[in-house]
Amino acid sequence: MASSALLVMDVQRDIVAMADDGSGYLPRLRRAIDGARLVDIPVIYVVIGLRPGDPEVSPRNKVLTNIVRAGLFTEGAPGTEIHQDVAPRQGDVVVTKRRGSAFSGSDLDLVLRARDVDSLVLTGIATSAAVLSTLRHAVDLDFGLTVLADACLDTDPEVHRVLTEKLFPQWADVLTVEDWLKAIAPR
Repeated sequence: MASSALLVMDVQRDIVAMADDGSGYLPRLRRAIDGARLVDIPVIYVVIGLRPGDPEVSPRNKVLTNIVRAGLFTEGAPGTEIHQDVAPRQGDVVVTKRRGSAFSGSDLDLVLRARDVDSLVLTGIATSAAVLSTLRHAVDLDFGLTVLADACLDTDPEVHRVLTEKLFPQWADVLTVEDWLKAIAPR
């Protein structure tokens, strides 16, 4: 039987402030987190964090250069904290990444291998950034994949729709939080 983990990616204060559309995203995500915990699926938080002085940011990387110019995602800054509505519990694993994919510049692969995880359930902000990058990376690493479409959020609803309805189903099962909770409920 596959061993799964729920990834909660980039649900940090500054990112939520930029992307939350008032549609009830955080309560849906909280429901997925609580449901995973009820059936002993580990919840692993992934945050983007750049070191002070940004030694890992190349001027050739347009996205990260713009992030640095905006003063975002410096480790230890209040805006990089995981949003309090979905905050980790004592003992939860929090992985810091340096790029879009949860695997890039992090020890996520090590954490997953140590737990014999071979299947990932992806959630987070933004659908077109962390979720897409992590999904593509995880496909190449042969993980089984589920994307919780309504536990992902993007600043562009049309991009979110195209990714979750047209692109992601090529590589992953795409479910709503409620459908996933029904699927993992004890029988």
